[in-house]
Amino acid sequence: MADPNVLNPHPPEFDRFLHASVGEDRNGYAVTVLSTLARLGLDPWKETDELVMLGHDAAQARLGRLLARFRDVPALASDHGRIARDLSQLLPEKPKSGAMQRAASTVCGGRPETSGAIWTVIALIFVLFQMFMVGGSGSGE
Repeated sequence: MADPNVLNPHPPEFDRFLHASVGEDRNGYAVTVLSTLARLGLDPWKETDELVMLGHDAAQARLGRLLARFRDVPALASDHGRIARDLSQLLPEKPKSGAMQRAASTVCGGRPETSGAIWTVIALIFVLFQMFMVGGSGSGE
């Protein structure tokens, strides 16, 4: 059976945390954890994986430091500690088995070029097949 996460290889356990709001930017738009981490130049899924591996208290402290650096949301300047505490509650529990680590390694250290190469070969076979079918039946001579 095909992997159900082939189109979204990111661990679904991270979604609740990454899509949570950190506040509104100066233009009144909601800013999520995902966009905050990306705007800080970090890979959101890798950073979330690292936060999970740290454990709750260390993750809360690290998240607080990251939010303190983020200037796009004015409310974070004075309230980053409370927001980090609330957001850290949304992190999944540290995995007891290697299941989430394996899923996260697909994102962080996996080989996405292998998947791309497979899709490229499939597309090439499809195009060649189409050319063969059209060329073979449409010559008319």
